[in-house]
Amino acid sequence: MIVNPALARTRPSPVVEAKRWIAGKTFSPEAPLINVSQAAPLDPPPIEMRQAIANLALNLPGAHVYGPVRGLPELRVEVARQFSQAYGGTLSSDNVAITQGCNQAFCAALATLAGAGDEVILPTPWYFNHQMWLDMAGVITVPLPTGDELLPTVAEAEARLTARTRAIVLVTPNNPGGVEYPADLVMGFFRLARDNGIALILDETYRDFHSRAGRPHDLLTRADWDSTVIQLYSFSKAYRLTGHRVGALITAPERLRAVEKFLDTVAICPNQLGQQAALWGMRNLGDWLAGERDEILARRVAVEEGFAKLPGWRTLGAGAYFAYVEHPFDEASEALCKRMVDEIGVLALPGSMFNPDGMGDTQLRIAFANIGMRQIDSLFARLATLRTP
Repeated sequence: MIVNPALARTRPSPVVEAKRWIAGKTFSPEAPLINVSQAAPLDPPPIEMRQAIANLALNLPGAHVYGPVRGLPELRVEVARQFSQAYGGTLSSDNVAITQGCNQAFCAALATLAGAGDEVILPTPWYFNHQMWLDMAGVITVPLPTGDELLPTVAEAEARLTARTRAIVLVTPNNPGGVEYPADLVMGFFRLARDNGIALILDETYRDFHSRAGRPHDLLTRADWDSTVIQLYSFSKAYRLTGHRVGALITAPERLRAVEKFLDTVAICPNQLGQQAALWGMRNLGDWLAGERDEILARRVAVEEGFAKLPGWRTLGAGAYFAYVEHPFDEASEALCKRMVDEIGVLALPGSMFNPDGMGDTQLRIAFANIGMRQIDSLFARLATLRTP
């Protein structure tokens, strides 16, 4: 059977792989599986949004036919308005394209930037789907180490620039590390990218759960921002719309003309009902989303406190949906994660799935936004029972 060699070389999705570890297994009602492997809300959208979606499905004929390739005009206007307000810039709908989730936004951005043999710099540990797409496209991933605080440095990135470098990718708040990149660090990467004629791709899927008040960075206040910045966003986490697949890509209108070719080829248009739901959410769920943020931040504190009390474990980063931790066992992280399923009924992802080969074996990612406070308590009670194999 013929398979594209680039696709054959691409690692499997960690989330898909981890689901195989629990296939066919049963867990007792007294100790059900605690799943901290995937960063996705498990609850449906609030009832008011579901009622709005149902009404649109019944009464808006346009929700069931092809729409504009770049997305619903009203949603693009609303994204531009709210991002201008949040970041202190002046955006228009011409700076916005709506995509089938944030992953598609990343793929579309890369399609405009890089081809086979080009290079893109990714901080480690990286978001696995970013690295997977680079492999599929034949683009060379250049790992950028981040150290104990999981923060990359501009100097380390500059040392990795070559004539084939096309972009630097930052995810903040970070997946998998959880860390929030300081505004001055983001600005430093912007200047590095601008001065070297490459793109800065800024994935802010988890921006709604940032712990700091005020704007997370000042990039969009600059007159020249869109010649360098490609900003990505997801509605999935904010409004629990994971199944509807709605994201956004924000950049220069000239680049969006190239993005449009990609989007038209792979999807024709974004999901119409999902876009309507995202627009309704942006207009009506501000207070609800603020409450969701408070809940996620409270879970973050509980997780940080839990690991601080757990002998031998160390938190490297925590924020938004994730904690990224070191485990105390003389055991590769993937083997440990499989053992955790069998011994304590916990499904987590190993750090090796977010790193180049040979790295991350002492680390785990814990997606704590999937579980409530009671399950967080149970998680630490179970982790405390783990012993050296």
